[in-house]
Amino acid sequence: MQTWVYAHPSMRSMAENLRRELRSRRFLRLKKVEDDFRVKRIKSQISPEDQAAHDLIDARLDDIRWNSFEDGFPNIFIENVKDMAGKDVIFLASFHTTSVIFDQLAVIYALPRYLAKSLTIILPYFPTGTMERIDSEGQIASAMTMATMLSHVPLSSKGPATIMVFDIHALQERFYFGPQVIPRLESAMPLLQEELSKLDKSKVTVAFPDDGAFKRFHNFFTEYDILICNKIREGDKRIVKIKEGDAHGRHVVIVDDLIKTGGTILECANTVKAAGAAEINVFVTHAVFPQGSWKKVIDSPISKFWVTDSVPTIADEIRDVRPFVVFQLAGVIADRLLDFDLMNS
Repeated sequence: MQTWVYAHPSMRSMAENLRRELRSRRFLRLKKVEDDFRVKRIKSQISPEDQAAHDLIDARLDDIRWNSFEDGFPNIFIENVKDMAGKDVIFLASFHTTSVIFDQLAVIYALPRYLAKSLTIILPYFPTGTMERIDSEGQIASAMTMATMLSHVPLSSKGPATIMVFDIHALQERFYFGPQVIPRLESAMPLLQEELSKLDKSKVTVAFPDDGAFKRFHNFFTEYDILICNKIREGDKRIVKIKEGDAHGRHVVIVDDLIKTGGTILECANTVKAAGAAEINVFVTHAVFPQGSWKKVIDSPISKFWVTDSVPTIADEIRDVRPFVVFQLAGVIADRLLDFDLMNS
């Protein structure tokens, strides 16, 4: 069964990388493609197996016209929708700012109505995840609002849409989604695990900036020494101290799901530096960095700051700026799709 890949313009690079990753998987080379599949064939000389892999994944990156009317409301058109019938469809979404959410929801809601066999929505960063609870009356848990909007995607012929999110802030947010969709909460931590495998394990300590990050991610790093930072109150101030673990002479790698203004992670980095850390690296899945706040990292004691391209606009800003290193999520996404979705198409 052929799979069509659509993407918001901000996710075009990730969509192209995803197609390459899927085509490179050995699984796809074992598939056969029927002669009447409508595809854009490449002109170079390739093996029948490579051609089959190419035919299975058709990136329709120019098929959606993302225009607007004079009043600013969306004027969107999807080309070749009659040919979508019976196809497995993947849509790469990015809700990196409120101004792009409505347009993408309009497209997402429409895809099953054009008889897509199945729909997988890949939303690497769930932007309202940190507002997942109410501490006092009057607050709005916008994480639930976002989940509710996504839960109204129409059913396809194969059943509910799948929504793949990476390192959502709190795992209990899966219960904010309604029964009409299936949330798949995945992690980008395998990217860090691969990077850590290149280092001397005996010298590495994995650190967490607070108890929440420890609870969320420590099971990925059971083979490493662990350090936990914590904020405590001293007089009128809240300062970061090491709650558990030893940083002296260690290669410390601080891990969290996301960074916004960077206060907590930078305080943790300064604390472990003062405690004698030999080197400090950081990994976060989502580099949000509003209003250019990533610039504060440049003069910090952090040697390498690993992030993913889950927030594409920020990834483009910092890709060539030290100490940042941007990992591509496409390979992890491809692995997750081949685990089940495409294997059973």
